[in-house]
Amino acid sequence: MTRFALLIGAATALVVAPSAARADLRLCNMTESRVGVSLGYRDPAGWVTEGWWNLAPRACETLLKGELAARFYYVYAVDYDRGGEWSGRAFMCTREREFTIRGVEDCLARGFDRSGYFEVDTGEQKSWTVQLTDPGRAGGGAPPPAR
Repeated sequence: MTRFALLIGAATALVVAPSAARADLRLCNMTESRVGVSLGYRDPAGWVTEGWWNLAPRACETLLKGELAARFYYVYAVDYDRGGEWSGRAFMCTREREFTIRGVEDCLARGFDRSGYFEVDTGEQKSWTVQLTDPGRAGGGAPPPAR
């Protein structure tokens, strides 16, 4: 993960929109690359981060099933094929292999990586879809991935 954190550059749009299907949190990889996705959220026991969902190009995956219980979710994604990441300023714990990590404090001291997640505001909808898009595609409002 650390090699992605130093990459800077091209703009890619992220579009966040309510889902018309069943009540879930879904992420769609609208890029031409394979993408790894990590999710951060708050549950009754506190903060948790989970990863990795590996999405093929032009594929969608359900990250959380059922009605959404929170307004805000956090996403960190990496482009496996071209390098770069979709990131933000909400720092949470990750690791290179599959993980579920409780708590967002002292990531490095606990043996984890520390990654910046971008915030997804669902507007308290019960279902939501996040779309990651390629550089130069129309979209709106979310942080571009660093390359």
